[in-house]
Amino acid sequence: MIIIDYSAIAISNIVTQKLDIQEDMIRHMILNSIRMYRAKFKDKFGEVIMTGDAGNNWRYNEFPQYKAARKKNRKESKMDWQEAFRIINLVWEELGEHFPYKTIKIDGCEADDVIGVLVEQTQEFGQHEEVMIISADKDFAQLQKYGNVSQFSPMTKKFIKEDHPRKQLLELILKGDTSDGVPNVLSDDNVFVNGVRQTPLRKPIIEALMQDPNSQGENVLRNIQRNRILIDLESTPQVLKEKIIYSYDNQNKANNRGKVFPYLVDKRCRRLLEDVKDFI
Repeated sequence: MIIIDYSAIAISNIVTQKLDIQEDMIRHMILNSIRMYRAKFKDKFGEVIMTGDAGNNWRYNEFPQYKAARKKNRKESKMDWQEAFRIINLVWEELGEHFPYKTIKIDGCEADDVIGVLVEQTQEFGQHEEVMIISADKDFAQLQKYGNVSQFSPMTKKFIKEDHPRKQLLELILKGDTSDGVPNVLSDDNVFVNGVRQTPLRKPIIEALMQDPNSQGENVLRNIQRNRILIDLESTPQVLKEKIIYSYDNQNKANNRGKVFPYLVDKRCRRLLEDVKDFI
């Protein structure tokens, strides 16, 4: 399976291409990216599965500061993010209606959760298959602990290869993830929200914590658990895992193959019509 992190490819196209917020142009760029990755990887990895971010992210209940700084940055940006997300969400709905790909977006989940669960499912008896993840997100490197998982970055146009995924996950938990508003384990919950500098996490402390998570005291141990819940993809609540699997198992989009050409005509995607076979 080719698992595409939809929000990642949509936003990366807008940001890296410096696109004007025009519906037709953004639609074309998103669809062309999907076409390109399917054409590149289908022979080895099979069909495309689209994964999206939904509302009511369960991580907000665990850590209200999650991604708070990202929202602030968008408010301060000159880009019309409200219009951008309107178009991104519209194209998502169009993909589900007109293309032969499973589209999975579960209330309470990020695409990260969906991707983690789908990969985990391939480890079940009789369900093994090769997986290609299309995303630049370093969080997915942890899934390379499974030998059937590869990752390709739409930002760098290169494969992401992690030789020590379990160690990489632990280091990520200790260091936190600034882009998601997750502090390092020496820092308080509110550092990013309050604009405070993080407590520096030196290499000797990282090495000590890698050997013994209890070595720096109870507060640091508490922060390790905080970060593990937010970063380790195995932390997705079981009830949400079951909803993801149900959505995947109960979609059959094969009949949508005949809808792709009329859709591209209707949306005046003339360049994509020349390569319509790459979509189906």
